[in-house]
Amino acid sequence: MKNVLRSVLPGLLAVILLALPWAARADAFDDELLAIQTRWAEIQYQTAEKEKADAFEILRDRSQRFAAAHPERPEAKIWDGIVLSTWAGAKGGLGALSLVKQARQDFEQAIAVDERSLDGSALTSLGSLYYQVPGWPIGFGDDDKARELLTRALEINPDGIDSNYFYADFLLDQGDQDGARRYFTKALQAPPRPQRPLADQGRRQDIQNKLKELAS
Repeated sequence: MKNVLRSVLPGLLAVILLALPWAARADAFDDELLAIQTRWAEIQYQTAEKEKADAFEILRDRSQRFAAAHPERPEAKIWDGIVLSTWAGAKGGLGALSLVKQARQDFEQAIAVDERSLDGSALTSLGSLYYQVPGWPIGFGDDDKARELLTRALEINPDGIDSNYFYADFLLDQGDQDGARRYFTKALQAPPRPQRPLADQGRRQDIQNKLKELAS
């Protein structure tokens, strides 16, 4: 038995040692992704409006480097796109259009790799761009594409807070108040995301504000 162990242990240890760098890289990726998500929520929900554009611009430098370092990971592309699109929203004006075009490219690339990544977040985010960006000749807005993408996102993540929120907001934009109210209510019932409490808190406040708007 001892002889068997002596023959097996070196190979087992070699496998473990070879796996350690990969595990460390995976942990580093997850840590950086969470750091970007957390900083995004801090800017979106805890930063003064006049300071948001500058703060998102700084965060975009980080998310861009993160995506460039992991071109094979759709999660990194998704969050670079989210930072770009919210920076565009904070910046406003025609100058924001180039940012949302870059965000669209990020989301499309992530979908091409794995549309189910992060519970379909690329579909949700791209769909939200299509109904919020002006249509031709100014922008690329398209309500039909928005509906298609947001519906696909809901098929992947039917109980998610963001998938339901953005579909509800799209329906509100389309004048479907009953549908919007139904999906906003469902979004409020979404299970919490343990690592993203600030984002959940902020999104729930967004939903409450929309429901108040519908009730007025």
